[in-house]
Amino acid sequence: MRSSNPVFKRGYAAMDTRGIDSVSEVTALEEQFAAPSASPRQTGRVTMDDIVTKSGFLFAIAVAVGALAWSLDLGVGALFIGFGGGFILAMVNAFSKTIRPALVMAYAAMQGLALGVISHLYETIYPGIVSQAVMGTLAAFVGALYAYRSGKIRVTGKFTRILMTALVGYLVLGIVNIVAVFVFNATSIYSQGILGLGISALGVALASFFLILDFDQASKMVAAGAPEQESWRAAFGLMVTIVWLYLEILRLISILRRD
Repeated sequence: MRSSNPVFKRGYAAMDTRGIDSVSEVTALEEQFAAPSASPRQTGRVTMDDIVTKSGFLFAIAVAVGALAWSLDLGVGALFIGFGGGFILAMVNAFSKTIRPALVMAYAAMQGLALGVISHLYETIYPGIVSQAVMGTLAAFVGALYAYRSGKIRVTGKFTRILMTALVGYLVLGIVNIVAVFVFNATSIYSQGILGLGISALGVALASFFLILDFDQASKMVAAGAPEQESWRAAFGLMVTIVWLYLEILRLISILRRD
């Protein structure tokens, strides 16, 4: 018997059972469709739950290392080690065809080291700023997720091109700023009142929009039946963006409090 429900027409009720003669065969089919869904380990395919689990694990590593770095009050040397090592590992993980979970976890540890040190430095100057930055990051994450899931922002080719163009411009601006500060001893544009505030706000907006790209990429991985190992790549991408977002919010709040 076929169901009149359009949903079930595509599922179990849409099967042609005219050639099934025995009760045991029908029962076997019912058990097959009633069974719980297979895990990524059983299917070898990535699931959204797997991406969420991997992401949570990476952030647990970063928080643990960051808390240790904070408590030990490590100096600027540890900051450079964290960001330098994190940058190298990010490049390796981003451009490697084969995902290596150990390197992804090492990246999380390096970022945790850097974030622990820089957060402690900011907190010393602006008490309470870290909790504000964490809350701001969570709010931006939830907002980006809602915008993506509700369809208010759709990831199209045009949307992606605009974001990539804006990112290139932002990176060029950052490089020019670094050269001006360290080569020409100029004042950082990030500390120049309204200009610095606007640039920091742009950084927060870009990082938030890139979260939407990450959500879309994760959804496409699941829909395409990507190998389970690719869940590490999706989790890595999310962590890169969230760390970027946190740093941008931290800087933005520091500018607001300084002014």
